[in-house]
Amino acid sequence: MKLQDLLKGIDVIAIKGNDDVRVTGIFTDSRKAVEGSLFIALKGVQVDGHQYIDNALDLKAGVIVHQDDIDTSKAGITYVKVKDTADAAGKIATHWYGDPSSRLRLVGVTGTNGKTTTATLLYEMFLKLGYKVGLLSTVANYINGAVYHATHTTPDPISLNDMLAKMVDAGCEYAFMEVSSHAIHQKRISGLKFEGGIFTNITQDHLDYHKTMEEYLKAKKAFFDLLPETAFALTNIDDKNGMVMLQNTKARKCTYSVQSLADFKAKIIEKHFDGTAIEINGKEVQVQFVGVFNVYNLLAVYGATILLGQDSEEALLILSTLKPVAGRFETIRSAEDFTAIVDYAHTPDALTNVLEAIHEVLNGNGRVITVVGCGGNRDKTKRPIMAREAVRLSDQVILTSDNPRWEEPQAIINDMADGLNSQQMKKTLLIVDREQAIRTACTFAQAGDVILVAGKGHEDYQDVKGVKHHFDDREVVRNIFEN
Repeated sequence: MKLQDLLKGIDVIAIKGNDDVRVTGIFTDSRKAVEGSLFIALKGVQVDGHQYIDNALDLKAGVIVHQDDIDTSKAGITYVKVKDTADAAGKIATHWYGDPSSRLRLVGVTGTNGKTTTATLLYEMFLKLGYKVGLLSTVANYINGAVYHATHTTPDPISLNDMLAKMVDAGCEYAFMEVSSHAIHQKRISGLKFEGGIFTNITQDHLDYHKTMEEYLKAKKAFFDLLPETAFALTNIDDKNGMVMLQNTKARKCTYSVQSLADFKAKIIEKHFDGTAIEINGKEVQVQFVGVFNVYNLLAVYGATILLGQDSEEALLILSTLKPVAGRFETIRSAEDFTAIVDYAHTPDALTNVLEAIHEVLNGNGRVITVVGCGGNRDKTKRPIMAREAVRLSDQVILTSDNPRWEEPQAIINDMADGLNSQQMKKTLLIVDREQAIRTACTFAQAGDVILVAGKGHEDYQDVKGVKHHFDDREVVRNIFEN
């Protein structure tokens, strides 16, 4: 492509060299640069791409996009100084791949909890409605059933536009994607055209990155601020920040709720471990999901489906057939008549939601045994809160390893235990080995009890010192039950 075409809509400060050159490829990783390619020097959280400009030039990159001043320049190279390389990367990627988001009906889902479930169920809903559909999620990326491995909740802008272009090429009409606060803040979605945005909820998470709840909230809100007039903005008004998200949006404002009057209103009729009977806008439906938090997710799915012009009766019918996402309140029953639930809950609020959902169904008949850990090199402030919530809502708690990453597992567990008083510690065990922790929970369980294994859900690995070792909570539970 011509460089001039790639720079449309970008805040360019200066161009040094030939702006009429042809570009052979676009990269943010200097190691991938090829002859005649364009390298974007992103200023990341841990790495500054400006340090790798020479590497890109060694591989014969022909265009350098930068935001900091550069001391030296090479003959025959075009240097483009922009106001913000992160914003430029998204727009350049959009142009390079032929603006794929404008050729799809793209809906983004943001919030602390429920993003994966909501986006995935929308994907399933529209497949069942007979459309060709794409999905970008934490668990995996899908194009009409074909699976593409996911490494981030929201990929980098080049990978993102590449996936969206593949969806267009496959004939997809709709695409649903999780939009993380990191991606919004780092402008990975810059240049994308959304037809709708959904807000699930906001609770404490990622403070290692955003530092304060105010900054975290601001990042989420920025997504809705950028939606166009032609889009819809669907928010959970039962969340105290639900309407805050829509304060400055140009999009059509829509609401969903379990507690208040809203465009899409649900009422819970009956709860059990196999599902929930609910009423949506006055019509009853039996769904295969457990917990109030899942009712919110289903409401968001139903609301977005209607806002995208689908028939309400057909949407309700399909809603009743949808199944939980892998590792989200995944129920495994033992021959001894107790139940294990594997869930991705890795924030205090998510853990509370899952435990409350278990209690709603148990209704005092059976004990709750919780196995939970916290990830290493992540927000440390939530560790003692996670432990306290687990103890408050469980009869027995085992604190264990999650993904320790570069931290010592015992140190993470100690941080969690620091949130507990001596009375709370009486019903708490600390077991570093996660498999042993799950095994111990199973030895405690009796008929009618529920074991919650929280924190990793769908993940099939443990990240230890930079190495991902195979580990799947669901596999471990099933092996213990079978043997």
